[in-house]
Amino acid sequence: MLARVLAELPPIDDPNVLVGTATADDAGVYRLDDQRALVQTLDFFTPIVDDPVSFGRIAAANALSDVYAMGGTPLCALAIAAFPADGDLAVLADILAGGVEKAHEAGIHVIGGHTIKDPEPKYGLSVTGIVHPERILRNSTARPKDVLFLTKPLGTGILTTARRGDVIDETTLAPAIASMETLNRGAAEVMTALNARYPDAPPVHAATDVTGFGLLGHLLEMARGSECGFMVQAARVPFFDRVVELAASGCTPGGTKANAQAAEDAGIQFADRLDAPMRLALCDAQTSGGLLIAVAPEHADELYDALRRADVATAAWIGTMRDDAQRVVD
Repeated sequence: MLARVLAELPPIDDPNVLVGTATADDAGVYRLDDQRALVQTLDFFTPIVDDPVSFGRIAAANALSDVYAMGGTPLCALAIAAFPADGDLAVLADILAGGVEKAHEAGIHVIGGHTIKDPEPKYGLSVTGIVHPERILRNSTARPKDVLFLTKPLGTGILTTARRGDVIDETTLAPAIASMETLNRGAAEVMTALNARYPDAPPVHAATDVTGFGLLGHLLEMARGSECGFMVQAARVPFFDRVVELAASGCTPGGTKANAQAAEDAGIQFADRLDAPMRLALCDAQTSGGLLIAVAPEHADELYDALRRADVATAAWIGTMRDDAQRVVD
């Protein structure tokens, strides 16, 4: 639906816009000169956890992830918040503090922002980063036979929905919260360092972060933009504990159901043994998910080893890009 709306807007004809809306990439990129381009993104949402500081951390990590996915380095951020007129301002202060804490971890400051009155709280960041114009990582430049890595487990949407329904306790949710609070900085530094090691033929060809459209939704965007197909091996995809079980019991957010329908409409071919709960889990709408990285096959082991050395312990080799239009989950 959003793609149709964007298609009705005037086209972007500024030659300095290196990445715009055409390929549904993670951020916009604007060239300043031959050595520097700005990476710009904005993301905010309603609370998905009870603790306001944790919510602030998660929202900030989620917004920063877009810059990391483009191969960029964050420079600064602005906060955007909505809060009830009669709300407890101590809660808002905690949300903002969580965001500032995560920004500081990323090495930047929140230098301003804007708030509005709204019955439903919302919070996020607008982040500005920088990248060399020739080192941008797009979601539309994967190549056939590229190996696909996912750097965080799936299931945050299902788990937070289960917690809101009191189906699980805080202990079960805790690993997902820790993951959502974790910056994708380490994984991004690994893939950009690998490309810097081979400047004549950078082996990481494409990247994106896995958020609201779920793993398969973001992979579809990568496949469409790159004019490739893909093969995902479901057994290799990491999940948080109990995710598939909870999907089977009905703890599935609306976004995940919409993603599953979109995957079906896009003609993704699922192996018969992958039942409905597993398909929902593979389509789960994520918040502050991991990076999805497409790397040349001859450098896959090198990337994997570097991710492990950088303590990205959950990184998993989940599939490959294909040289045809087939989109398969086996």
